[in-house]
Amino acid sequence: MSATKDTDLSTAISAHDDWRTNRHTSLTGPTGNLSLTLTRWFPTGTTEAEAAAEVSAARADAADGVTVTELSRRNINTDAPEFGLRVWDANSAAIQAFTGVDAFDYNPDWVVDAQFTPVSSDRTVPFEHIRDAGGTRNLVVPGDITFERDGQTFTLAAFDDDGTLLLVFGDPTNRATDDTQTYGAGRFLFVEFVEGETNHAAGGAVRLDFNRAFVPPCGFSVQYNCPMPPAQNRLPWAVHAGEKLPRFSDGFDIYA
Repeated sequence: MSATKDTDLSTAISAHDDWRTNRHTSLTGPTGNLSLTLTRWFPTGTTEAEAAAEVSAARADAADGVTVTELSRRNINTDAPEFGLRVWDANSAAIQAFTGVDAFDYNPDWVVDAQFTPVSSDRTVPFEHIRDAGGTRNLVVPGDITFERDGQTFTLAAFDDDGTLLLVFGDPTNRATDDTQTYGAGRFLFVEFVEGETNHAAGGAVRLDFNRAFVPPCGFSVQYNCPMPPAQNRLPWAVHAGEKLPRFSDGFDIYA
């Protein structure tokens, strides 16, 4: 390997280590994935004003270190607005028991160049969610992500997550029984736009750095309802990159 390539790899590994550190900080923060202890939806028919009053009351009663936030969605059957709240505890049992996230070593071969092709801004794709008993929710998918691997062309759907493209994908490691096992419901990956070459409207070059594939929020708290990979995002080859599974001290189980 040349000195230039050595330097490039060293820089990439350092950046990846920084990402891992920031990821740990985010997970364990006062409103990080591990701090979510309750998601509660108000009864059908609750108005936005009534919901705001409920949230205000919950905030008034919250203990030190507890944060209460508003929540809204559309009903999966009627499309009517629904309102709720979430409770976050900076000293949750999950945070206290958390010891880290197992991950594969950084591998530059898993940084994949791809192409983003925008489509109609109102296109949606049905995503099954982990707590919807087989039901689907339509998420806006503003374009297609295309790349080649092993002589095959793959087209994936990434949905719009507040202006960022989020890829929900699955691969055989989700079902592995050895130390390559990853989170069973799939993993998430933010799509990186290549600076100066890509935008949502015009499309262009993007990068899929599978080293930064991460366990979705529902892997850290049962209070989340995460989307699962649609059929076109289920890859046929094992992605030996990114996060595997969260670790907790002996005896702790988020599902208990």
